[in-house]
Amino acid sequence: MGMKHDLYLSRKPLAGYLAIGLAWSCYFAVMPVIKANVGASDGVYGMAILVSSFGALGAMWLAPFCLRVFGGFAMPLGILVVALGMFSSGQSHVLWLLVVGMTLAAVGSGVVDVLVNARVCEIEARTGRTLMNLNHAIYSFAYAGAALATGVLREADASTLTIFGVLAGALILLAWAAFDRAPQLEEDRDQASGGVMPHTVVILVGLIVMAGFLAEAATEGWSALHLERTLGGSPGEGALGPALMGLTMGIGRLSGHLVSRLMRDTVLMLMATLVSACGLVLAGLAPTVPLALAGFALAGLGISVVAPLALGLLGRVVPAEHRLAAISRASVLGYGAFFIGPPLMGLVAEGFGLRASFVVVAVLLAGTAVVLIPALTRRTA
Repeated sequence: MGMKHDLYLSRKPLAGYLAIGLAWSCYFAVMPVIKANVGASDGVYGMAILVSSFGALGAMWLAPFCLRVFGGFAMPLGILVVALGMFSSGQSHVLWLLVVGMTLAAVGSGVVDVLVNARVCEIEARTGRTLMNLNHAIYSFAYAGAALATGVLREADASTLTIFGVLAGALILLAWAAFDRAPQLEEDRDQASGGVMPHTVVILVGLIVMAGFLAEAATEGWSALHLERTLGGSPGEGALGPALMGLTMGIGRLSGHLVSRLMRDTVLMLMATLVSACGLVLAGLAPTVPLALAGFALAGLGISVVAPLALGLLGRVVPAEHRLAAISRASVLGYGAFFIGPPLMGLVAEGFGLRASFVVVAVLLAGTAVVLIPALTRRTA
């Protein structure tokens, strides 16, 4: 049984991963146009996105409730909400409408994100196959492909109506593909085991996921600025930072899908975290653009597998009836990185420069490898 079989096993949640990847990649590729349409300054736009992001966190807490109420329609409905939010955001000409659209998209994404991860964990537990890295790899490649396709449409002077109309059509098809005739996850079918929620394990996994997302957000959001401002690179070289990391993350997750069968998850997480920390140190201290790009590529290759492996491990060790709730809580904690990351990077950069910002994130990753991952290993032994 190879990768083709693994893709077949996870075909339903894979539609959800694809939907999230396509939607947000398309939005960020068109974001300069949308920002100009609503006439928002950098600060006002940032606050608008921050407000809408709270919708994603709230939705992650509500994902188990959505599954109980809507069953097999929960994921398709979440994807359709994303489509509605993205389409309305793309046509916004006033700030409040953009906030409403982004909030809808964030709410739908939060529900879909938790449900797809929980569903993959359930399939892994039932079949004994490791699927989390594979699904996250497809997400990364879909994100990169959608960004390129959106760029081509923009070069052809396509309107936002056309771009988001095409996206909405794709999301409707993926919503249809995500419908599951047997939607109830194992925790809804098995209430007799009497297992206890391992809160410490959930917190450790959430913190490890947060560290991984922090490294990812730091590189995606600040690498271009570092390459251009600190090292004097061209705009094209600056764009290579986040692009190269996205590509290496897809490659890393696909490789992790194979390597995870040869070693323990916690060992691979520890090694990957240290590799990513070394990459960020190299990128932060590099004297030239090529060395910094090599550092960002190394960081992406390492950090790519940390969150999928941590969530997959959580799904296997948590009692079945608590699996969805555990994934939901760990996801909320992990996504805190996207709230902590920007101010952390900004404050350190303001006081000590961007080089120091990347080194600080690398130190946090090293601390994760030295403290959190060994603690998780002991708790799950």
